Amino acid sequence: MIGSPSIKAPVTEAYKTLRTNIQYSNLDNNLKVILVTSSTQSEGKTSTSSNLAISMAQSDKKVLLIDCDLRRSNVHKLFHILNVKGLTNVLAENMDYHEILNSVGIPNLDILTSGPKPPNPSEILGSTRMEAFMERVSKEYDVIILDAPPILPVADAMVLSKLADGIILVTEYGKTTYETAVRSKENVENIGAKILGIVINNIPIDINGGGYYYYSDEEYEINPKPVKVKKGLNTNV
Repeated sequence: MIGSPSIKAPVTEAYKTLRTNIQYSNLDNNLKVILVTSSTQSEGKTSTSSNLAISMAQSDKKVLLIDCDLRRSNVHKLFHILNVKGLTNVLAENMDYHEILNSVGIPNLDILTSGPKPPNPSEILGSTRMEAFMERVSKEYDVIILDAPPILPVADAMVLSKLADGIILVTEYGKTTYETAVRSKENVENIGAKILGIVINNIPIDINGGGYYYYSDEEYEINPKPVKVKKGLNTNV
């Protein structure tokens, strides 16, 4: 994770660049709720959402990172925190989320883990309680980052997208095919959600000299040309 002594400066700078690209991607509208997802599992979405949350917090924004992947939660593993109670308790039991927020020693950053795995994730995430919860936390935080399930296997991310101001699609070099990414993009756009851009993880350093890329939506749709940011970023979960 960025901020750790073991993480090299180029990685931190790469996330700062991603943060800046997001902040300036839509100056007319406030991007408060950002959903981070992928096409399939294990493409690095949780590492991306977590590091983006840290980077946002480092820019003096009050940030809440929510693990909305109720089927395969990983945020708590990255931050080495417990996942006994979390989002599902807030939604199913009306638990006060203030009582179960996690602080990990990073100023301006709070984390809400997923909580126990429910039998009906899509229904819970699409409930009026989830909408009401998002309205409440939106009044308390500058930025809310949702770590969502992958798009193609389940409907959860599509359900959550209506609560987000923009979506980041995470892919992995050598794993995610162009066709799969396009399919995911089209699924999102078909319900009227906005993709802010796409992140590609695990690009070998010797390919175009970089390991991290950011695409604008337009670049990706027409004929994507990578914009090199920094070398050596590996955010695969």
